[in-house]
Amino acid sequence: MSPRPIEAADSWWRNAVFYCLDVEVFQDSDGDGIGDLQGLVSRIHTLADLGVTCLWLMPFFPTADRDDGYDITDFFAVDPRLGTLGDLVEVIRVARAQGMRVIIDFVMNHTSDQHPWFRSSRSSRDSPHRDWYVWRDAPPAKQDAPVFPGEEDSTWTEDERTGQWYLHHFRAHQPDLNIAHPPVQVQIERNLGLWLELGVSGFRVDAVPFLFSSAPAHGTETTGAAPDYQGADHLRGIQRFVSRRNGEAMLLGEVNLPHEQQLQWFEAEGEASGLHLQFDFVSMQQLFLSLARKDARPLAKALRDRPELPPASQWANFVRNHDELTLDKLAPEELEEVFTAFAPDEGMRLYGRGIRRRLPTMLGDERAVRLVYTLMFSLPGCPVLFYGEEIGMGEALEVPGRYAVRTPMQWEPDASGGFSTAPQRRWTRPMPEGELGPQRVNVADQQRDPTSLWRHIQQLTDLYRDTPELAWADLEVIGVRQRSVLAHVCRGDDWTMLALHSLGDERSAVRLELSADGPVTLVDRFDGSTITVDGMLELELDPYGWRWLLVTPADATIRRV
Repeated sequence: MSPRPIEAADSWWRNAVFYCLDVEVFQDSDGDGIGDLQGLVSRIHTLADLGVTCLWLMPFFPTADRDDGYDITDFFAVDPRLGTLGDLVEVIRVARAQGMRVIIDFVMNHTSDQHPWFRSSRSSRDSPHRDWYVWRDAPPAKQDAPVFPGEEDSTWTEDERTGQWYLHHFRAHQPDLNIAHPPVQVQIERNLGLWLELGVSGFRVDAVPFLFSSAPAHGTETTGAAPDYQGADHLRGIQRFVSRRNGEAMLLGEVNLPHEQQLQWFEAEGEASGLHLQFDFVSMQQLFLSLARKDARPLAKALRDRPELPPASQWANFVRNHDELTLDKLAPEELEEVFTAFAPDEGMRLYGRGIRRRLPTMLGDERAVRLVYTLMFSLPGCPVLFYGEEIGMGEALEVPGRYAVRTPMQWEPDASGGFSTAPQRRWTRPMPEGELGPQRVNVADQQRDPTSLWRHIQQLTDLYRDTPELAWADLEVIGVRQRSVLAHVCRGDDWTMLALHSLGDERSAVRLELSADGPVTLVDRFDGSTITVDGMLELELDPYGWRWLLVTPADATIRRV
């Protein structure tokens, strides 16, 4: 498949297909057991064939390596194990030649405690970097819960050297930067400017509510921060800076909040002025509740409740990301339902809120796996894939914590998976074994098999990219009598698609009423077959089946019977 041309610079992300990968476990080019940027270069053509249009690179910066690269020791460099700044530029240029852009993780909500800034900050209360972090004489009486319960008991840790306490929403070895402090804001802009100058097309902004918090901890007399600091205003300033430096650049935000609270990170006074894209965590979590119950209604309600967004904002749809499958927005009894269905053993769970498994092992039925990705691509918004999802990779539960789903990419049908020529004892972490090991699940075999999951995902990306109206369509969820079936209509300018997806393991018969000035024609987007109806539409769905139907005329009314 030849690469498609790059779209208009100011709108490319509106219907992009994002692909998240960890360079360290993607492809090793030099046989040291660690994936690297040159290895990524060698695989870009495969991702282009899949239909990916934007690579999202997880952190590749120098690191103390206690949190998979998110504990950064230098924001302005590349981890020498992974390559050089020149190698990164080559990734960006080769990707661009294949019709893809590159965005990178922006993680300046905290640093490693080994970062020179923090080493200076903790050295003395008079350090010039003291106010770059958040220090107090004693922890506040009321404080946030740690992001990683069970690993930390508090978000404050005492530093014996100066007798004060520093703030860390994440782990104690990841002290929070004082984002409200003007010199830190200068460093943020310098950092963003560097990567934009090297050619990246945007940033996935990590943990937005923590990064741009307006909490009092960032405005006390002990931090030197401005007491009137407003995080949302700072985010808007960053958006303006990024747009000035590169008119095509975008911001994709991790904002795990209820839908209505996400709006403040999209807009101000009704105008888009913050993040361009946000992950739809609420709908994702309700999807898993629906799958556990084989009942589409929880997901249907979440999609109906999606707030209307400013024209220059968009949802990012995903099935799972690189962390644990977080379910923290579910009610306790709902969470237990999902745990029982998909993580029955305690070792499959994490932090009391998440699952450290990939989709194929949770669902146990490839029909259901294909259904889930088909549903994701059918929704207005941008689809986001996590590396390995396109072939149905599993996890390695013997690997601690979140790392269980961050195993080496499986390229070839051999014990090494084509990842590295180094002995596996030198690898960053092991691969899954057995039925989901590389001998049975790999890219090479699936590319040759027209019925494989890889080919199915490729077809979905083709359908999605061939219909830009879908990404920005208005969404209408139709209540049908079959509990397992999600029925929704996507409408654009002179374009309408009816989508039906069964989340159950039994056949379903769906009846809908279609009305227009004359007969209504429906064309199946997968096989091209045509149905003409004049009033009543009756369709049979296989277990975990789906239909995408283009509707003509586009203004036809579709309602439940």
